[in-house]
Amino acid sequence: MNVFSCIQLPSRDIKPRKNGLTMVIDKNLSPAKLEDLIEQCGNSIDLMKLGWGTSVVQDEKNIRSKLDTLRKHSILAMPGGTLTELAWHQGVIDNYFTEAAKLGFSCIEVSDGTVDMPHQEKCKLIQKAKGHNFEVVSEVGSKDSAKDLEMPIAQRIEQIELELAAGSFKVIIEARESGTVGIFGKDKNTREDLLVSLVSAIDVNNLIFEAPHSSQQASLIVEFGNSVNLGNISPEEIVSLETYRLGLRSDTLLHFHLNATNYSN
Repeated sequence: MNVFSCIQLPSRDIKPRKNGLTMVIDKNLSPAKLEDLIEQCGNSIDLMKLGWGTSVVQDEKNIRSKLDTLRKHSILAMPGGTLTELAWHQGVIDNYFTEAAKLGFSCIEVSDGTVDMPHQEKCKLIQKAKGHNFEVVSEVGSKDSAKDLEMPIAQRIEQIELELAAGSFKVIIEARESGTVGIFGKDKNTREDLLVSLVSAIDVNNLIFEAPHSSQQASLIVEFGNSVNLGNISPEEIVSLETYRLGLRSDTLLHFHLNATNYSN
């Protein structure tokens, strides 16, 4: 229940949500810090990604503890797509999926942002991960900014469509932790031509936009509403993002509260 019950707020789906997802990146949270984080703002977290290859260098006991906590709070947990790429490159993808399931991961990210992977192979990995009973999110875009800029819009759209058809329940639009690739330029501002082309061809509900910076989060919420799916959110930014979604910061206050029909009952 809201502390200030007299204040009306825009509608916001409760968990488990299909949209309005917040994907948080965990760089190295301890089990205790994760518990504290969930106590503070667990209702605002839908997916937790143990970034890059951090799962490999953390203690197994801690990993299991964290995944158990996330499961109890209906938060999907996945290792970074970097590990999927490396496992594919080393030819151990089946073993990787088996071990990830035994550890307690509920979701797998399938990406090709670093490793040169034929797209047909990527779609097969999505199907294979589904066969291991994982929820699957895939990611489109390159972590190399120069390569990403060279990627035609039509190619991005085609890849997204094929990955959704292969079984991804959402496709992440790569922006990196820097927020300077994909739909964002080196100045962190939105590349409107790319964004408009993407959402003209793909249902925005099928996408998760990586948006690590507050200005990027606010911009996407104003453009698409508070049910836009956002990723690469740092633990420190979760509450801030939720206030953007509810019009409780100046950047989105007028957008939501000028129209009373947006309010919850």
